[in-house]
Amino acid sequence: MTEVEVLQLLVSPAHRLSGRPADGLPSDPSDERVARAEVRRNLGLVGDRYYARPAHRNAAVTILSAQNLPLDINPSADLRHTRRNILLSGADIDSYVGTTIALDCGTGPVLFAVNRPARPCAWMDATVGPGAQRALRDKGGVRCTPLSDGVINLGPATFYLVSEPDAAGSLV
Repeated sequence: MTEVEVLQLLVSPAHRLSGRPADGLPSDPSDERVARAEVRRNLGLVGDRYYARPAHRNAAVTILSAQNLPLDINPSADLRHTRRNILLSGADIDSYVGTTIALDCGTGPVLFAVNRPARPCAWMDATVGPGAQRALRDKGGVRCTPLSDGVINLGPATFYLVSEPDAAGSLV
């Protein structure tokens, strides 16, 4: 078990980045960060734009390690800029692809299947700053499927590995 901290949570009801980055940022810079997020098994974060969307079931929740934020490009970069859901300090989440992890904020563990990397797109250069897409390559966070219901809160949490893939790629 590792002691971590949930620094930020973002639950965005709408997809704010559409079109091309060259067209500019949308005018609505609303702050959709929350102090608490409800997680539903196989569905995602209640109220989020990807909640219960079949095309996003295996990528309903995104987690980013705080140490990977490109603060040298933009010292105020956060989840509003990267469009990830959970900003976590204390664990290198990108190294857990293919595993099942648990995050317990004190209300019981919430399990996540860490399915694949969350590849940074060209919008990162527009929302964070020039060079952010490249800076986040291979460390832009992970796309997950929630495997249990629960609550994620800001603050201290316990993080642990539940299962890892065997040689054939199946979880053990």
